[in-house]
Amino acid sequence: MKALCYHGKEDVRIDNVPDPKIEDPRDVIIKVTSTAICGSDLHIYGDLMPTMKDGDVLGHEFMGEVVELGKDVKKLKKGDRVVVPFTIACGNCDYCDDHKYSLCDNSNPNEELCRENLGHSISGLFGFSHMLGGFSGGQAEYVRIPYADFGPIKVPDSLSDEQSLFLSDIFPTGYMGAENADIKQGDTVAIWGCGPVGQFAIQSAWMLGAKRVIAIDVVKERLDMAEKHSKAEVIRTVDADEVYAKLMEMTGGKGPDCCIDAVGAEAHGTEGFKKDLDKGQPNALAQIFKSCKKGGNVSIPGVYVGEVDGLPMGMAMNKSLNLKMGQTHMQHYLDPLLKKVEEGKIDPSFIITHRMKLSEAPEAYKKFRNKEDGCVKVVLTP
Repeated sequence: MKALCYHGKEDVRIDNVPDPKIEDPRDVIIKVTSTAICGSDLHIYGDLMPTMKDGDVLGHEFMGEVVELGKDVKKLKKGDRVVVPFTIACGNCDYCDDHKYSLCDNSNPNEELCRENLGHSISGLFGFSHMLGGFSGGQAEYVRIPYADFGPIKVPDSLSDEQSLFLSDIFPTGYMGAENADIKQGDTVAIWGCGPVGQFAIQSAWMLGAKRVIAIDVVKERLDMAEKHSKAEVIRTVDADEVYAKLMEMTGGKGPDCCIDAVGAEAHGTEGFKKDLDKGQPNALAQIFKSCKKGGNVSIPGVYVGEVDGLPMGMAMNKSLNLKMGQTHMQHYLDPLLKKVEEGKIDPSFIITHRMKLSEAPEAYKKFRNKEDGCVKVVLTP
């Protein structure tokens, strides 16, 4: 089959690779009908993600049709359309029982490698390094799905792929990011980064009762989308002093009640929250610690892949900020967020700016990374 494979920094190619096979009776094979490039894929593209190997199949946002089933699969049948969550969970370990699915004890076969890098093992992830399981990803024609009775969610015929696809990652990730900010009715929420996760964090903040949502970025297309589709107020700069001054002005000197870091590791190629090389601080999180109100809530759905130098933790501690972060507990959110799409409360397809073929994936990565042609989100079809 054809698949997009990693070959080093900024080197991804469409290769011929073996078709996936059933390896466990709980597996299914799906034929991919839609897949997308995620901002965290740029961490791999920029060679920031450890334990990648030459030839690894990329991609963790995908959906498709079940074409083969292991003998123990009970909840799916051939022909079912499913969205696949990017985190892989067994459904019956202590962490899964506690609905903390991205911390699953059983789904990552490379536990020791993960411990070496993270201190503990977490769940396996599709297409996202060997310390996270070495699972082949979904930027491919076919994918093997482990623990298939606890993961993929059936999509009704009434919804298109484009309405459903982002249940695989960025909609639940944005929603959990907003939920982790503990938003109360009437709160002012500030969101750093208006990429896809930031856009869904904005939408989710409204759903959770925010009175005001302020979006911070420097990329025109993202900010325009945040204004038009998500009705956010926007700050069109990422200069630390200007952002702080504007937020103080907008909140009467108090600061936002809740702040969300939808930037994470800064893997972009051109504009955005560039690392301050003199101070060694990631700008977004440093700005958040300074700007958030005393006793405010800080949520970090943005993905970090290594150490962060020079972070002003003393500021966060002395202001009594509440921090919450983590990979998304995907399976917890699939049913309720699918219902929101079915009820017309949100149409996630608003985020799509570019539609391309899987064969064009190397070009799509460059376009997405460089933010060319107003590119905010790319969907690929095999």
